[in-house]
Amino acid sequence: MADLNMLTDRQRHIYEFIKDKIENRGYGPAIREICDAFDIVSPNGVMCHLRALEKKGLIRRPEKLARAIQLVDHRPPGPVLPLLGRVAAGSAIEAIEQADDQVDFRTFCGRGNFALKVKGESMIEDHIEDGDLVVIKPQRNASNGQRVVAMIDGEVTLKKFHRKRDKIVLEPSNVRMSPIVVTPEKDIQILGVLVGVLRKC
Repeated sequence: MADLNMLTDRQRHIYEFIKDKIENRGYGPAIREICDAFDIVSPNGVMCHLRALEKKGLIRRPEKLARAIQLVDHRPPGPVLPLLGRVAAGSAIEAIEQADDQVDFRTFCGRGNFALKVKGESMIEDHIEDGDLVVIKPQRNASNGQRVVAMIDGEVTLKKFHRKRDKIVLEPSNVRMSPIVVTPEKDIQILGVLVGVLRKC
């Protein structure tokens, strides 16, 4: 958790300004925005504050650009919905309100996660259908059985990952389709693992 007690008043205000922009707009402010918001004449003055925040471990600037600022150890508030109870998909059940819990969708919005729209029916037995959106957590490796997005020779596919002795097998979840066998001479890259499926009704 960010310790704001180690900041000067000006640093704390700039940090809160950056936090507000990232949470409410999705990306950090430009140097000029910070200048205007705090009546700082020189961009160098802003850069000094950003370097101080970075040195104190509150922000990261991977590309040394203001809009690339990331907040360290900060999980932005995400969309939540009240969990009101259960609904039957078979025989009807008694309606009992359960308003003391919530469904937190921040799992889908982890740092770096991205969405892809599914085209095709190779994963229908995992209840992933044509037109669904899949949420992917980026990572370069996977365990056997995980559903991954893999790039093979420049083309991407969503399949179950299995590593075997001298090859990788990408298995569909559709008995009518054959697995993709990737031998060492092929160029394969794991782009990420599946963390969620979204479907518009």
